[in-house]
Amino acid sequence: MSRDRRRIAEERLPLPVLALAVVAVAFFVLPLVGLLWRVPWSEIGDVITRRSVIDALWLSLQTSLAATVLSVVFGVPLAWLLARVEFRGRGLVRAVSTLSMVLPPVVAGVALFASFGRRGLFGQYLDEWFGIRLPFTTAGVVVAQTFVAMPFLVLTVESAIRQFDPRVEDAARTLGAGRWYVFTRVTLPGIRPALVAGAVLAWARALGEFGATITFAGNFPGTTRTMPLATFLALETDPGEAIVIALVLVAVSLAVLVGLRDRWLGGTRGLS
Repeated sequence: MSRDRRRIAEERLPLPVLALAVVAVAFFVLPLVGLLWRVPWSEIGDVITRRSVIDALWLSLQTSLAATVLSVVFGVPLAWLLARVEFRGRGLVRAVSTLSMVLPPVVAGVALFASFGRRGLFGQYLDEWFGIRLPFTTAGVVVAQTFVAMPFLVLTVESAIRQFDPRVEDAARTLGAGRWYVFTRVTLPGIRPALVAGAVLAWARALGEFGATITFAGNFPGTTRTMPLATFLALETDPGEAIVIALVLVAVSLAVLVGLRDRWLGGTRGLS
């Protein structure tokens, strides 16, 4: 038995702490068990092949992937700025950039509407000058998903950049490499695991976004009705369909978390 295995085997939680931990596990497991218990297994094939469900799933995949791309394109430079550049107000910038993680989703949607609505602070000019209208459109769904998902990538990548040894970048510069070359050929490959983890987490968050989407983009079939919105609508008309759609989303989210357990959640591969 390895030293790590012996150390883990020797650790014993006090019984009160262990009991509380078991209650906490049950608190998370029981809702999933209840969901599985209510699933109309005989109707799964019929539900997931319905046109409304397929459209919602396809739209969710399209918009969440687009939101992930935007999160990477804009979030990685932002993470690098926060990690490597000292400037006055950096803490405030970081707080504002990650605020949507803790904002109530509906509040995020209202804020987007106040800014990018047709009569919003910036939306009125987008409409007047460029003819761009974001609310109640598929593009609006992408904007709402990006707004709530990008902070997950920013925090992940910023942490990785902070831990990345800057001497490696300095060595590349002393050999004549330019800043862009160092960033793309040294820094990004060095933080690739964190970048992948952050992108997947951002994608999973975008896939499950509900409040900001329904507030800013509405709930129109084929245009803005994503899987979470379809679940909410089905819950009022067809609970069986809602449970099946919820099961699909749970399965996707669980697969993402299991896939990232070693890089993001501290898995135990090294102990097996």
